Amino acid sequence: MDKIDLTHCLLADLASLCLSESYADVEFVVEGQKLPAHRVVLAVRSEYFRALLYGGMSESTQRQIQLDVRLDLFKLLMEYIYTGNLSIATLKEDVLIEVLGIADQYGFQDLLSAISKYLSQSLTMENVTVLLNAARLTNVEDLTQACLSFMDSIASNLLQHDSLKLLSMESLEMVLLRDTFYAPEREIFQGVLKWIRCNQAVNTESLWEAVRLSLMGIDDLMELVRPMGIVDCNKINDAIAQINSRNLPYRSHLIFDKNVATAEYSAQCIAGWNSFNLLNGDVTSYEWTTGFTAHTIGSNDDGILVELGDIYNINHIRLLLWDRDHRIYSYFIEISADKVNWKRVIDYSEYHCGSWQFLYFEACPVRFIRTVGTYNNNHTDLHLVSLEAMHARDVPKLINHVVAPVNNVATVSMHAHVRIESYRNYSNFVSDFNVLINGNCVDYDESSGYISNQVGPRQVGIIVRLRQPYHVGSIRLLLWDRDNRHYSFYIETSTNYVDWMMAVDKRNKEVRSWQNFYFTPRPVVYIRLVGTRSRANDEIRLVHLECPSQESVVSTLQ
Repeated sequence: MDKIDLTHCLLADLASLCLSESYADVEFVVEGQKLPAHRVVLAVRSEYFRALLYGGMSESTQRQIQLDVRLDLFKLLMEYIYTGNLSIATLKEDVLIEVLGIADQYGFQDLLSAISKYLSQSLTMENVTVLLNAARLTNVEDLTQACLSFMDSIASNLLQHDSLKLLSMESLEMVLLRDTFYAPEREIFQGVLKWIRCNQAVNTESLWEAVRLSLMGIDDLMELVRPMGIVDCNKINDAIAQINSRNLPYRSHLIFDKNVATAEYSAQCIAGWNSFNLLNGDVTSYEWTTGFTAHTIGSNDDGILVELGDIYNINHIRLLLWDRDHRIYSYFIEISADKVNWKRVIDYSEYHCGSWQFLYFEACPVRFIRTVGTYNNNHTDLHLVSLEAMHARDVPKLINHVVAPVNNVATVSMHAHVRIESYRNYSNFVSDFNVLINGNCVDYDESSGYISNQVGPRQVGIIVRLRQPYHVGSIRLLLWDRDNRHYSFYIETSTNYVDWMMAVDKRNKEVRSWQNFYFTPRPVVYIRLVGTRSRANDEIRLVHLECPSQESVVSTLQ
């Protein structure tokens, strides 16, 4: 036996002291009843009691301390203090809300978090309004956000439910201000009107400010809102002017990590050749002439246009560009809620791209998604196999809409490609160039596990093409090192294969084996390594390349 573990005995002994006179050195008077306690136990368990009993206040010298708290709630708190347990599943919801308050009052954050998590998993149409009020009063952010998200998902039904009237004015205003509280604005207007009739608030002007009158339409404004005389005529006129300008503050559905560009959500591709292919979910059965949607680059058409089934809050789009060969495309993406006002959220019109594109941008209300090709190195059309649209919870770091990855994106699984130009066909040369980015840094010898290229001023070099632009500032290499040969070389980067920037210059030095390089971060599509000298012969051998360097990476999101 390496260790004696009698923790259960310790816990049982501590639990036996709860509300016990044994060794008690303080007494709380709650609703006239005296409750014995132990200063050191309370001080260890709570900052509040530590300050009260040992912080130099008058209570620190008193044997008897009066507390203004409900007796049944304080007994539950004492049970938690001495045992670490509280059977919240057996408590009625109204009692649990009161316990939430007392946990906040006495600074028991662990208890507060546990109750918050339990209540977040128990939300219903009937209790969500009361729980939101309680969460806001106790500053429990997790429960507040859970309530708001749940209310977003039931917006139309909640506006007609009796529980709406239980919201505090501040809570109702918080709900109405959310872009993702999605319901017809007429219903929101009527819901606010119902709440005001049930709650005699002194000043409800801020509530009407939260109603987006311009989303109601001119008919509703003139026939429903104006005759009631409850909204200032100037605000109505302003709303009408905003409607005419078409710059509207749209609300949108918020569904996390779910592709809403599908038939399940009534989405359809409404512009592009063979539009039926784009949203069918098939990302494997496409060939040279089938399985994709297209439009002619440089034409005056609408590009490839997708209409979602409703307005959704979107921050992430995935595209699959046709990739049965190594062709490259350039494109941009615009989004709109009304097909009138368009916002360009992705502009890769000057960048080379291929295969899967994982694109992120600031969350927007979206009904229409337009993808327009600007370049194809092998054809006159943009060929798009699949499009997905969603609101992603996890968003990588972005710099000007370009992902700044932490994990290596120069991999086969990330659809990177390798090619060599102007190389000598050695007999031991590896035919699969992607051996450079397959992640195997161990299994290489004299005849396999690397790629090679001639050194010299006329060589184009070894080129790695990433699937889309990434904002990176580091590269790591493994140069073939089964003997003592050293190499000289330089590395350049480009986004379009025309304009190149120096990243690493080792032309006047000799290096070998593992090399880790840092350079000024920039958008990168192409990485080109050109050998200039080899101590052994006229070739440079490269086993592994990664970008960005993984030498110091612990973990992160791509």
